[in-house]
Amino acid sequence: MSIPLIELRDIRKSYGGVDTPKVEVVRGIDLAIHPGEFVAIVGASGSGKSTLMNILGCLDRPTSGQYLFAGRDVAGLDSDELAWLRREAFGFVFQGYHLIASGSARENVEMPAIYAGLPAEERHARATALLERLGLGERTGNRPHQLSGGQQQRVSIARALMNGGHIILADEPTGALDSQSGAEVMALLDELASQGHVIILITHDRQVAARARRVIEIRDGLVISDSINPQGEREPARAGAQAEELRQHLDRGATQTGAWKGELLEALQAAWRVMWINRFRTALTLLGIVIGVASVVVMLAVGEGSKRQVVAQMAAFGSNILYLSAKSASLHEPAGIVTLDDVEALSGLPQVKKIMPVIGSELTVRYGNASHSFYVGGNNTYFPGIFNWPVVEGSFFTDADERSAAAVAVIGQKVREKLFAERNPIGQYILIGKVPFQVLGILAAKGASSGDTDSDGRIVVPYSAASIRLFGSRDPEYVTIAAVDSARVKETEAAIDHLMRKLHHGKQDYELTNFAALIQAEARTQNTLSLMLGAIAAISLLVGGIGVMNIMLMTVRERTREIGIRMATGARQRDILRQFLTEAVLLSMVGGVTGIVLAALIGGGLMLADIAVAFSLGAVLGAFTCAVMTGVVFGFMPARKAARLDPVKALTSE
Repeated sequence: MSIPLIELRDIRKSYGGVDTPKVEVVRGIDLAIHPGEFVAIVGASGSGKSTLMNILGCLDRPTSGQYLFAGRDVAGLDSDELAWLRREAFGFVFQGYHLIASGSARENVEMPAIYAGLPAEERHARATALLERLGLGERTGNRPHQLSGGQQQRVSIARALMNGGHIILADEPTGALDSQSGAEVMALLDELASQGHVIILITHDRQVAARARRVIEIRDGLVISDSINPQGEREPARAGAQAEELRQHLDRGATQTGAWKGELLEALQAAWRVMWINRFRTALTLLGIVIGVASVVVMLAVGEGSKRQVVAQMAAFGSNILYLSAKSASLHEPAGIVTLDDVEALSGLPQVKKIMPVIGSELTVRYGNASHSFYVGGNNTYFPGIFNWPVVEGSFFTDADERSAAAVAVIGQKVREKLFAERNPIGQYILIGKVPFQVLGILAAKGASSGDTDSDGRIVVPYSAASIRLFGSRDPEYVTIAAVDSARVKETEAAIDHLMRKLHHGKQDYELTNFAALIQAEARTQNTLSLMLGAIAAISLLVGGIGVMNIMLMTVRERTREIGIRMATGARQRDILRQFLTEAVLLSMVGGVTGIVLAALIGGGLMLADIAVAFSLGAVLGAFTCAVMTGVVFGFMPARKAARLDPVKALTSE
C-alpha cells in the first residue's frame, strides 16, 4: 500500500492543568488515511471527533504523539508552513458555514486564492466557475444573509475547492440543513470523492456516515472501530498524483509568499466595507482624527501667518540694514562724532552694498493755510533702495540734486493728505521751516506693510540741502548701511566695527544696531509660539489615536470568528496583521484627508475675517503623516492581538 497521506501515531490532546483540572479529550489515536479515501469519523457529542478534525486540519496541535503528513512530521513545520497546508492541502466545510458576512459569495470563495497569490483575473474566473458548477452562478454577488442554508454550504464547498481542495474536511456539513439541502451537499461530496479528493467527514449521523467508503467510530477520545465499505475500496486515478504534488510542495518548503499587492488590495477593500457597514461608528471614531489634523494645520497656519506678518512689517525697512550712530566711549567723555569721512571709508568695504548718511528732525511744514509738524530727513539717492520704499507718483531726486543741494522734496502719504487733501502736490512748493522746497514725488504708503502709519508722515530731502539749508551741520545724525547679504549681516557688522575702531584710534565712541537680528529674534519667537500651538493641537491627534485603538480592539473582538475563518483558509499571522493594520491606517487616512479639507474651510473663513493665515505644504503633509502614523502606532497592538489568536478558539467564538 502507498505511504499514507495522513498518519496519526498515538495522538493525544488535553486541556486544562496547573490551576484547572486536566481533561484529556483525545486519548491515543492511531490512524492512517490514504489518497483518494472517503472517510467518515462518527461519534456522539463530546466524543472528541471535532478536536480530532482540528488536529487533522492543522488548526490545532496535539499535546503529544506524532502527526505525519505525506511522510513529514507536522510538528517540525513553522506557522507559515502550517498556513500553507491549510491553504493548499485542506478545504474546510463547517456546520455553521463560516462565511464572512461583509463579503459576497464570490469574495468568500476567492479568499484562499488571495492568500495563495493567484492573480485577480484568474481568481475571479475560477471562483465564478466553481459557483456556477455548484448551481450558484446567479448568486455570485450575494452576501451570506441573502442566501439559504444550502446555498451557503455550497459556497463553503466552493471555497474549499478554490485552491484544489485535495483534502476536504467536512464537520457536520448537513447538521444545519433540511433533508433536501443535506442530500444535495452529500451528493456533492460523493462527486468530489469520485474525482480523487480525500473526504474526511465528521458526523454523528450514521446514515450520513454510510455514504463513506470507510467509517471510523470514536468514543471517549478513542477509536473503537474502523470498518471498510466494500463498495468503495477503489482508489480514484488522480489520488496518487495529487498526493505526490503535495509531497513535492512540502519537500520544497511550502513557503510561497503570495502576491502582496493582491492581498493589500483585498485588505483595503475589506477595510472599506467594514467602515461603510459601520459608518456611524466610523464617523465617531474619525472625529478625533479630523479635529486633531484640522487643529494642527490651522494652528500652524495661524502661527505662520502671524510670523510672516510681523517679519514683513519689520523687514519693510530692510532686513539687511545696520545703523551706525555716535555714543560716548565712557561716562566721563563726550559723545563721539560719525563724520562723512567715516561714511566715505565705510562705503569701500566689500560687505557694504549701500551706505546713506541721515540727518533730520521734526520741523513745521506749511502749504497754503495748512501747517503741520513732520519729520524731515536729509538722505542721499539710496533711500528708496535701502528702505525698499518706492516713489508711486512723480520721481525721486537725483545725484545732481544732491551735489547742488537743490531744494527739492519727496513726501509721504500722510503729508500729502494733511497738506494737499485732494490736490496734486507734484510741482508744488512747501515751506519747511523758512525754506521753500519743491515737491518732486510721493512715497508709497509704508504703513500698509510695516504697520507703522507714522512712517508715512515723512519728508525726504537731499542730504546736502538738509545739512546746509535746514540744520546747519555737516555731520550725519546716524548712518544707514545695507549689507550685501542679509544672511551675513554679522560678518558685515564685524567688518564695520573693525574699520571704525581703526578710524577712531581704538575708541568705541560709536554704536552699531543690527536690525536684522531683531527680525530674526522676532521670527524665532513666532516659531516657538507656532510650535506651542501645534503641540497643543497635536493632543487632539493623540486622543484620536486612542479612539482608533479602542475601535480596532472592539473590531477584533467582534470579528474574531472572521479571523478564524481567514486562518482556516490559509491566512498567515502576517496576513491577519496586515488586514487589521490596513484598516487602522485607512481609518486614519480618511480622517487625515477630511481634517485637511476642514482646515482649508476654516482657513478660508479666517482669511475672510482678515486674520493672517499662511498654509504650509510641510505643515499639511506633516499633519497627514502624523495621522497615518497614529493609525500605525495605535492600530498595531489590536492587529497583533488579532494575528496571535488561536484558530480553533477564533472559529468557535460567538
